[in-house]
Amino acid sequence: MTSTEGVGALFDRWQQRRLEPSQCPVRDVLDRLGDKWTSLIVVALAARDHRFAALHRAIPDISKRMLTQTLRDLERDGLVSRHVFPTTPPSVEYRLTPLGHSMLDPLGALVAWAESRHSEIRTARAVFDQRAA
Repeated sequence: MTSTEGVGALFDRWQQRRLEPSQCPVRDVLDRLGDKWTSLIVVALAARDHRFAALHRAIPDISKRMLTQTLRDLERDGLVSRHVFPTTPPSVEYRLTPLGHSMLDPLGALVAWAESRHSEIRTARAVFDQRAA
């Protein structure tokens, strides 16, 4: 959906149906995709499959605990698969599933938008912060 009117009309339809918040597809899916780490992990896995340590190096400011939890959540949602290799010690590799790959186009559009509008957003924040001070 590309038009503002289309997104607004969709929201209005959900309001008319009186969807319970727990049944709202936007909340249910975007709660996961909109968290701090999910998009970065998905973008890293879009480039290639990664082992845990390689993912941690690719996103150095994520804690190992949070990386583990986010990977588990992505696996639960069917976006990432975990492959264990019978080595000593066992090695584990993470990769996007077909469902995970299907989100790359919309995520890519959002990433491109963020990159192209980042300076405008930073400027707006600075203006707001000056007025609020």
